[in-house]
Amino acid sequence: MRGVVPVLSGFSLPAGDKAFAQFLTDEIQEERKIQKHKALPKVSGGWELEVHGTEARLVRKVAGEKITVTFNINNSIPPAVDEDAPEEQKHEEQEEPDITSTPNFVVEVIKDDTKQTLVLDCHYPEDEVGHEGEEESDIFTIREVSFQPTGESDWKDTNYTLNTDSLDWALYDHLMDFLADRGVDNTFADELIELSTALEHQEYIKFLEDLKSFVKCQ
Repeated sequence: MRGVVPVLSGFSLPAGDKAFAQFLTDEIQEERKIQKHKALPKVSGGWELEVHGTEARLVRKVAGEKITVTFNINNSIPPAVDEDAPEEQKHEEQEEPDITSTPNFVVEVIKDDTKQTLVLDCHYPEDEVGHEGEEESDIFTIREVSFQPTGESDWKDTNYTLNTDSLDWALYDHLMDFLADRGVDNTFADELIELSTALEHQEYIKFLEDLKSFVKCQ
């Protein structure tokens, strides 16, 4: 009869769902075995960490200034295999994958008694990450710089944004030194990668656990 929903007695999970749940159980166990950090690593230099889901914020206060670094782990893992690489190289990379989270991050510098916040949008160039022993080379770059009203969560698109692609090298170097003087240097960038990688792995395991619970739910 239309409008009457039959009651199913003795409902059980489909065989595919059972196999899926078992796979997730095994996968969670394996991921926990290789989990490098049971607790999120700290960033040196007096940075305080705030985590809200996939977004993390590092805050540091020095001499009348507040420096905030914000990043999100979503879409922060670069592709493991270069499509243009030779087949032999692809095979080697697939055998020993090294999953590293290199998120874009935004630095906000607020000076006391000012109404503007200096905002620097930074990222990790793929060809610079993981190069050890190259102290002269910066492992991150500044992509954009702008001023935004202090205390406002929504940035204004009408404010001038400086793109560094065609920026005078001397001005760019001063901007990098400006960040380094406030604790945002190569050491910080390395530690941010370690923190982001640990947070991404933690959230991945949690996602697998939530997915397993969802699949098994009747």
